[in-house]
Amino acid sequence: MIKEIFTWWNSQTIGTRLNTLFFGKLIGKDKSGNKYYESKSGKRWVIYNGEVEASKIPSEWYSWMHHTSNKIENSHNLKKYQWQKDHKPNNTGTEKSYHPNKSTDVSKKKYTSWK
Repeated sequence: MIKEIFTWWNSQTIGTRLNTLFFGKLIGKDKSGNKYYESKSGKRWVIYNGEVEASKIPSEWYSWMHHTSNKIENSHNLKKYQWQKDHKPNNTGTEKSYHPNKSTDVSKKKYTSWK
């Protein structure tokens, strides 16, 4: 509860918790545990499960969040093909980020500059 008062990056703040309690209607939940809410005025928001990171929202819910599709009951149950992968959040800046092989690093290749 103390973290909610002072830090927004750990989860929801105390203001968001109160706004959700009084004005939010739970619309649904995704595989990652993120919860999606909507107010009577049409404002939509998400309460993240864990760290607040916008890339954690899967494409089905992204379209609902941005008012592209209002039929969430149909859009989050879309048929997935075998070639489609599950949604992964952006790992830039984390230990899971992509690091190319050092032998193919372009910055270490020799070149001649223009004169």
